[in-house]
Amino acid sequence: MKNVTRQWVVRGISTLMLSLTLGAASSSFAQEHHPNEHFARGPAVHGQVLDNRYNHGHYYPARGAVVRELPGGYHPYFFHGDHFYFAGGVWYHPGPGGFVVVGPPVGLFVATLPAFYTTLWFGGVPYYYANDVYYQWNAPQNGYVVVDPPAGADQPGAAPAGPGPAPADNVYIYPRNGQTADQQAADRFECHDWAKNQTGFDPTQPGGGVPPGDGGSKREQYQRAMGACLEARGYSVK
Repeated sequence: MKNVTRQWVVRGISTLMLSLTLGAASSSFAQEHHPNEHFARGPAVHGQVLDNRYNHGHYYPARGAVVRELPGGYHPYFFHGDHFYFAGGVWYHPGPGGFVVVGPPVGLFVATLPAFYTTLWFGGVPYYYANDVYYQWNAPQNGYVVVDPPAGADQPGAAPAGPGPAPADNVYIYPRNGQTADQQAADRFECHDWAKNQTGFDPTQPGGGVPPGDGGSKREQYQRAMGACLEARGYSVK
């Protein structure tokens, strides 16, 4: 009887050690295959699809999917008599059984872009892309508006050469303090606004909104200010 008990104890310890080893290996595998160096890619989740257009590289729920409850931190919008909800770059609309993943209507205004987006250039004009949706900066509203795909959407151009808008929109941030996607978007916009006011350079405007010849130095000042602001809020910036 003692031998049987001893065998079960040894077997139990061996099983526990194997589980711990496999768990550590799985954790290492996840870190290796889902690195955060670029901070713009999310891990695959069951039922989600990869949006890799323009190498965007982020996963979203499929259009038409239904969720019973909205994600935490969502933002409600009311547009042309209809309700929409926005969270993590995903748009929702009330529907049978809960909320349906949809595309937003053109013309809908948002104060901030989703935390993960890709900056594109068409005809020297910047567009911001995420989850099959295009946004453009709207200065009078001090925010972004959902727009139709630009002409030649399959062939984006390069950013204007010289002292054009800064490539700071392509800066990647990593939330050291576990900030949510919505918090990242809010922090990023507020730091952009602060850096713009500090330096006079606005990367959403042609030429940065500064006189020719000043763009290069102003761009660098903007980027340093943007990085300092984000780091002060608990982000690693690349």
